[in-house]
Amino acid sequence: MTIIASNVADHAGAVDRLRALGAEVRMVPPAETAQTWPAEVLRDARVLFCNRLPANLADMKALAWIQITNVGFEPLVPLNLPARGIRASNARGIYDTTIGEWNLAMMVALARDLRAMIRNQEHGIWDPAVRFQNEVRGRVVGLWGYGGIGRETARLARALGMHVHAYARSGVGPRRDTYCVPGTGDPDGVLPDRVFTAGQEVEFLRDLDFLVLAMPLTRSSRGSIGAAQLRALPRSAFVLNPARGPLIQEEALLQALRQDWIAGAALDTHYYYPMPADHPLWRFPNVILTPHVAGSHFCPNFLPRIWDLFVKNVTRFTTGQPLLNELTAAELNDE
Repeated sequence: MTIIASNVADHAGAVDRLRALGAEVRMVPPAETAQTWPAEVLRDARVLFCNRLPANLADMKALAWIQITNVGFEPLVPLNLPARGIRASNARGIYDTTIGEWNLAMMVALARDLRAMIRNQEHGIWDPAVRFQNEVRGRVVGLWGYGGIGRETARLARALGMHVHAYARSGVGPRRDTYCVPGTGDPDGVLPDRVFTAGQEVEFLRDLDFLVLAMPLTRSSRGSIGAAQLRALPRSAFVLNPARGPLIQEEALLQALRQDWIAGAALDTHYYYPMPADHPLWRFPNVILTPHVAGSHFCPNFLPRIWDLFVKNVTRFTTGQPLLNELTAAELNDE
């Protein structure tokens, strides 16, 4: 079996382990953008392990499986993979711990108005106001989506004494054949105090202190948080988006902040990359913007985890077992 690996550096002899399993591994130099790779390099490869797809993917005549190093799989949707008999899996679970920690950090920072305390420090202002002394214990965090990020955030929130509500259209249950760092997450789906399903969005939103978006960006989820959803939240609620910027309608979010429908927001994913310096979101004193760093390829644990996932999946692929993080036909068809 021939494997093409690109845009991901070898780690701790992972390539040697794959070769010991009988695989031929071809490391293609990384590229910042999609490029055309030599057809002779691609022609007989059955597996593609990459961050970015080659421009001439059609030259991979023997391709049977794509393992991407991202959680978001939007670039795979136009490829019509299910009809072509090509399987695909993503990097679910690789970033759960770091994004879960970002979520908790942002909740504490928003609850205590850390931005205002830092502004006071910069101007030498001593102000022990009550709003700087809040705690998150006892507050309600709502997770819109209960995949790996939602489950790890639930685990951490419960450890801090928070109440966890989850919104998942089809409910919450055990999660199998998905990569998970040992000791993290909620693989059995037992942590939420309350679970809300399709049709219960307003009921889910109305009692939250924090709304955390934890679902993928798809055709159906794009813009799913609009004015109606933001107005359904208590005015004291904060919105956190470590998932994808366009899940929230941009103008609705700006209106919510300008008219105090919500107490503030923490945003790690955005509408533009980079965010323009004159964008109004930079100016709100109750908004924390981070430059898509909650979870990325630069995280120290990215390489060991992504190679751990891939080596396990190669073993599963060659022995006919279900792949970890395999994307369904519905997901790949954006249904």
